Formats: sequence, C-alpha cells, structure tokens
Amino acid sequence: MSATAPEPLDDPRAPLTRERTHLADSRAALRAMREDVEALDIKDVAANWVNAQVLTRQIDERIKALADLSDTPLFFGRLDYLHAPGAERAEGAEESERREAPSSQGRRWETGGRFYIGRRHVHDADGDPMVIDWRAPVSQPFYRASRKDPMDVGLRRRFGYTGGELTAYEDEHLSDPSETAATSKLLQQEIERPRVGPMRDIVATIQPEQDEIVRSGLGGTVCVQGGPGTGKTAVGLHRVAYLLYAHRERLARTGTLVIGPNRSFLHYIEQVLPALGELSVQQATVDDLVAHVEVRGTDEARAAVTKGDARMAEVLRRALYAQVTMPTEPVMVVRGSRRWRVPAYELEEIVRELLGREIRYGAAREALPQRIAHAVLVQMERAGEAPDDRVQDAVARNSAVKAAVKAVWPPADPAKLVLRLLSDGEFLAAHAAGILDEDEQKAVLWAKPVRSVKSAKWSSADAVLIDEAADLIQRTHSLGHVVLDEAQDLSPMQYRAVGRRCTTGSATVLGDLAQGTTPWATRSWDEALAHLGKSEGVIEELTAGFRVPTDVITYASRLLPHIAPGLTPVASVRENPGFFEVRAVDGVAEVVSACEELLRNEGSTGLIAADARVPALAEALTAAGIGFLAPGEETTEETRLTLVPASLAKGLEYDYVVLDEPRAVVDGEPDERTGLRRLYVALTRAVSGLIVTHTGPLPEQLTGGTSGQGS
Repeated sequence: MSATAPEPLDDPRAPLTRERTHLADSRAALRAMREDVEALDIKDVAANWVNAQVLTRQIDERIKALADLSDTPLFFGRLDYLHAPGAERAEGAEESERREAPSSQGRRWETGGRFYIGRRHVHDADGDPMVIDWRAPVSQPFYRASRKDPMDVGLRRRFGYTGGELTAYEDEHLSDPSETAATSKLLQQEIERPRVGPMRDIVATIQPEQDEIVRSGLGGTVCVQGGPGTGKTAVGLHRVAYLLYAHRERLARTGTLVIGPNRSFLHYIEQVLPALGELSVQQATVDDLVAHVEVRGTDEARAAVTKGDARMAEVLRRALYAQVTMPTEPVMVVRGSRRWRVPAYELEEIVRELLGREIRYGAAREALPQRIAHAVLVQMERAGEAPDDRVQDAVARNSAVKAAVKAVWPPADPAKLVLRLLSDGEFLAAHAAGILDEDEQKAVLWAKPVRSVKSAKWSSADAVLIDEAADLIQRTHSLGHVVLDEAQDLSPMQYRAVGRRCTTGSATVLGDLAQGTTPWATRSWDEALAHLGKSEGVIEELTAGFRVPTDVITYASRLLPHIAPGLTPVASVRENPGFFEVRAVDGVAEVVSACEELLRNEGSTGLIAADARVPALAEALTAAGIGFLAPGEETTEETRLTLVPASLAKGLEYDYVVLDEPRAVVDGEPDERTGLRRLYVALTRAVSGLIVTHTGPLPEQLTGGTSGQGS
C-alpha cells in the first residue's frame, strides 16, 4: 500500500491535484442537478390540485436529497477495474443512472474502467456519472475486494479529507503480487475520528463482513448479534439505505421503519439516513407503536415479566372470543308481506364456521350479517324469487339481523378487554386457567378496580397487551421492512408487537445479548425471532470491534462469563489501544476533575453514572462552571460534555468517558446480573479513552475477587 504526502496545487501532473479537480467538478455537477430540479415547472403537468401538491412534495424531497454538505466528502474512494465490469454490475450502475437522471439520453457510463465511489450518484450535463452511489453493484468491490479475491480491481484508492478538503489519498494495488498487504492508515483515521454531534454514517469504512449484511436481500430477515463497537447499529441503518436503493418502488409503497429503545437514541441516529440521501424512513420506539392509551403507571418486575410473557397472547384470545355466544333463538326477517326465518341451529353453524376460519374477530363480526343475509336469500330463491346483491345488503342491515349479531358476536374494545382482565380476578382466572399459575395471576391483577379506560394508570406492558388485543380484533398494517435496534431488551409480547408491523415484510434485528438490562431480556436470538414471527431469519455475528479501544474492551470483557456465558468476546482491531485508567478518588470533586482532564482533548465526553448519583454530579459540574447536556441533546464545540444516567447509556458513544462508581451502577438494578450488564454497557461507550472513578470497592467480577484497581 502506498500513501501520499500533500502535492503542489500548481502541478497539473500531480495525482492529488487531479483528484481535487474531479471533486470540484463533481460538486459543480451536483449543484447543476439541484438547480435543474429547482427550475422544474409543474403548472402544465399537474392535472389537479392534489397532483400538484404531490409533485411539489416530491420535488422538495428531491432538492433536499441533492444537498451538498460542505463538511461531508462527495466521494471517498475510487476503483480502477482491469476490465469493463460484468453485465450484472453494469446493469446496476445504469439503473442507478436512470433513477438519478431520468433526462439522460442513455450515454455510456464507463469512464475507462474508473469509478469514484460516494454517498450518492452525481452525473454531468451529458448524463455521464462522475460519482457512483456506494450501493450500486459496481461499487461493491470497494468494500469486499482483497488480494486473495481482487474482483477484477487493479487499484483501490481511499481519500483523506480535512474540513471537507481533499488532502491525501492511499492506494492498494490489489492485483500486484509484489505489493504487501498493510493496514489502511486513512481507514483507521476515519474510524477513530473524534465525534461531536449525532451519529454519522460509516459508508467510507464498511468492512467486508458488514457489507455482506448490508447487501443481503429484502426477502429475508437478518438478526445481527454484535458486541460494543462492532458497528451493528450503523450496519442496520446502511442496510435500510441499501434496500431503499435496490427496492425503492416496492418500499415506497409499503414503507420502512426504524425502531429504537428511546427518544435519546433515535435523536442520536436520526442524521445517518438523511446523510445518505434517504429522507422517507420513519423512526419510533416500541412505546410509540402501541400508544393506544396514555401510559402513566409502572409495573413491579414480576408483573412486567408476566405481562410481557408470550402466554398472555392466548389469555387475551380466550377472553376476547369468550364474548361470542351460540344463538338460542331464530332470526325473523320481515320484507314486505313475507317473513323469512333462519333457525337457531343454522345460525350456530354460521358462527362455528366463522370461528373455525381463524380470521380476525372484527372481520368475522363484519361477515356475520352477510352470512345470515345469504341464508335468507337462499330461502327466497327456493320460493321462486330472484334477489340480487342489493337485496342481500338490505337484509344484512335489517334490524333483526343487527340485533342477532350484537347478541351473538358483540363489538369489542381492546382497552376495555384488557381493563377487565387486569381488574376482575374471576374473569382473569377463567381465561388464564392452565396458562398462568395463581401467583402470576396475582402479579398482573390490579390491587384496586378501575372504573374506566381513561382513569386507569396504564403501564408500558399494559399498552402492549392492548396492542395485542387490537390485532386480534383488526389486523395491524404491515410495512415492507422494519429495523429493530437494541432488541435484546424486548419482552416476547413486545417482539410480537413489532412482528405485527412486518408480517408481510422483513426485518433487521440488531442487539447484543450481553447488554440485556431488563428483567425479561432476550435469552437467545432463536427465541426472539420466533416471537417476532420470523423463525426463518438468519443470525449473523459481528465480533470485530472498530470503535471501542483494545484496553477498554478487554477490561469490560471480564464481565462476560458472568452476564453472557458462551458469547464470543469482541476483539478490537484498532491499532490505537486507546486511553484507559481505573482511578480511586475521594469524592465528586475528583470526578469533575477527570471530566475537565478529558475535555482538554478534541471530541465529545460523556460522564456516565448510576441514575441515583446524577443529581449530585450535576450540582458539582454546575458549581465548577462546566456546562453539560442531557442524553439526546446535540453536542457543540462549546458544550462537549454529556451527563448520562446509566439507564440511558445504551447505544450512545462518546470519544471519552468518565464512568463514575461502577458498584453504584450494579447496585442500582434489581438483581446482580442485570446490574453487571448495565455496567458492561457503561464501560463500552468510549471510542478513544475511559477513566473509571471509584470511592468504594469495585465489583469483584472486574477485579478477580479483589477490590484493587484491576486495570
């Protein structure tokens, strides 16, 4: 591998000069593409006001997607093929051009076998591409080619930028046997670049094992087990971007959704997809999905675990369908001077047939009057009449038929059904018999009866039960693809709630079993996929750590035998071991001093502490005149410190971290295993350096049975 030093800008023969010229020309071409869209006149195109509004919205989105971010490199790599790319890759690149440049007259996209790889497609005035989208098939070798399999690539060039200016490049001659393999310095620098602000994309640094997951097909569900710093969240988001590129029309119809554990996390990742030109992906938490009622209460751990158990689905189904009763009286329909009688036994046959079809409760209830009306029409035809569909609809609306339907198959309200289950011990016992034992029934039963849905203090677990009941009544709308991040913390019933949103689509499930910090945390991914309704999903494991320093992940991995036996530890592949220290302190003043020490470095700093200790630390920081943010608030050059409760640290990253009082983090959870998992999460939030401060003994799982520093 060869690297460059900066070359004179006035030397026209200098490769760096030529690359800078191509960058400037590409930026000019992107501006022209944007101006072309801004100049579009839809007055003579839109047939009506509605069409005009739709076209205007599409144009606005296109303009946003064509934004040129000055601090974001337009391209980050180059591929020089030995031969013209094969048909499959060529078709992929041409399809990219057709999508990006519909006005192009089909000029050839090859430029001597040389392709600049970037975040989006850019073409010149003639329609010839100047930058190829990283998702195009022709770009794939940039991520996967190696000396063992060069994929017909002679040269792979990576570019280095400083403040948006192209300052260096690095070449790999993949087909040259005389050149020895070496670690890319530019790649390492990009991975270890200081972080300020929200999460950024990793499009320039995707590794081969990550790329395989990113480019896996839309039809299958993929579950990614990845330890801290393996890039699983970024992989999931880039997979969405790839799927939107490869299946844009289909996903435009069916929709995509990213589900995160909390609002702070979603705010942290929300800029990744827009930076890749994807503006249509929705984001939500599981609580957002099941917001049928206002959540104002909380559950004790035992109640939450039981309510989150998949067995509750059968309890709900029993309770719902127990409302259906077999008819004991006939239905008499009067039309004019004639009376038509449907006997009780025939009504019972209709009801049992609908029950046997296992369709939704609400759909069956809507079908019942039509079935009764059909029975009446059969009698009419036997009597020599010739009724049509209008007569059947009229019979279905007959007051006698409506009364019979209401008595046999009454309307159901999901919140009222759950309310009765949780407040009526006899009703719960009747439908939980053989499913929940007495102790479990007592755990979920409310201590005091509640009068109405509005007055109830619903918990998050209750809202999930209501969502399950709602789906039993009316089918939940399914999306084309769902990404579920930090999935290890979901209960079986929450998995079912997410699975309902992609019954006809696919999912990308992301998580780390070692970071499960809820009493109902996932025990295995096979079990999780089964609850999601995606048992056929493929489980992939990422074990190469790109973000967490070697010394830090080695220290944190001491906890793995106690929190996730058998799980493969993350192996850091970074050359820079990072900064790591375990420091005994006398009080919060020295914790504040540690923060001041780390703030002298470039990048962001996080102070992570047990939730109960956050107020005291906030007071100490304020007294010291140090400004700080809460999780989810965007760091700036002026304020680079975030005070993070341990319960909200999951999924977040900072260049430097001060972890306050590990024992307090463990003791803040209901049991030791959950506490140690919470500690594992907190220990692995640092990208460049970590200081662990403690006044009391460290957990023995970190020290090997002693209370020393264990560093």
